[in-house]
Formats: sequence, structure tokens, C-alpha cells
Amino acid sequence: MLIAHDGEWTRRRIDGPDGARRFAHRLAIPIYDVRLVGYPQRMRDYNERRKRAAN
Repeated sequence: MLIAHDGEWTRRRIDGPDGARRFAHRLAIPIYDVRLVGYPQRMRDYNERRKRAAN
């Protein structure tokens, strides 16, 4: 899952954990294991804003 600075996110299939690490390294972006650290607060805030805007 890629998460932007404002919390917008997209999910894409990638070739396992090693593939994710290579991808992040190639783009020089941080990588986090959601199983260890959970979903970022900015993502949860973004989802909440979208939910409120839809109503």
C-alpha cells in the first residue's frame, strides 16, 4: 500500500516483502510493515474525511 503525505492511499500487488523493499529503495521512500506499526494516522484521517464528505 502506498500512502501519500496527506493520507491518500492506493493498494497494488507487488512481489512480496523483498519486492516491496526493493521498490521503496529504488524510489527512496520509507517502508513500514503495517503488521508491526499499524496504519498511519494520516491514512485513517483521510478515510474519515472522505466518509464525512460522502454524506
